[in-house]
Amino acid sequence: MNQIEQHIASIRTTIPAGVTLVCVSKFHPAEAILEAYQCGERDFGESRVQELLPKYEALPKDIRWHFIGHLQTNKVKQIVPFVHLIHSVDSLRLLEVINREAEKIGRRVKVLLEVHVAKEETKSGFMPEELDQLRIKNFELIDRFPWVEVCGVMGMATNTDDEQEWRRCFREIKSLASKLSTLNTKQISMGMSDDYLVAIEEGSSMVRIGSTIFGVRNNKV
Repeated sequence: MNQIEQHIASIRTTIPAGVTLVCVSKFHPAEAILEAYQCGERDFGESRVQELLPKYEALPKDIRWHFIGHLQTNKVKQIVPFVHLIHSVDSLRLLEVINREAEKIGRRVKVLLEVHVAKEETKSGFMPEELDQLRIKNFELIDRFPWVEVCGVMGMATNTDDEQEWRRCFREIKSLASKLSTLNTKQISMGMSDDYLVAIEEGSSMVRIGSTIFGVRNNKV
């Protein structure tokens, strides 16, 4: 059993049924992804379009690719034909572009709305008050973006070792998700290598784990 296989086996014992494991493969080579694939994993997360495209071409086509990084509007058309889920929709402008590009190819694209609840200003996402406005406009969203399926929300906790702060963030993310319930939103993507166990306790349905599976990233890949 190789290291990646060992790591996945260990993590799998901690993730309950109904919670999706997204293996965050950004900055890791296709060979490492293939090792995880051969362990049965099918959900992989990437954060840069220029890195995702060659991996998509080189790797098995039954992989479900999750885009988890900041998505520039001019890159949307490159991933719309195949991406499984875009986690990082942080503006109405991005929703508009995804909808337009999806309509061009006749493929409805699944997305999560990224919400900003952490204390760092550098993190992206809709602020809670902005999401309240979207909640008021639920049915307008459905009509305005028919080629986009809003499946839920994604968020990150404050970068800290304070478990109570993690819990505060995750509870707020879950609360925001519940406010969008009339959009039939079911997915709550929260929790990474350091805090995913707490995120699951607080209601996460999807965790994004990278370094615990693949080791320290080499951002020159």
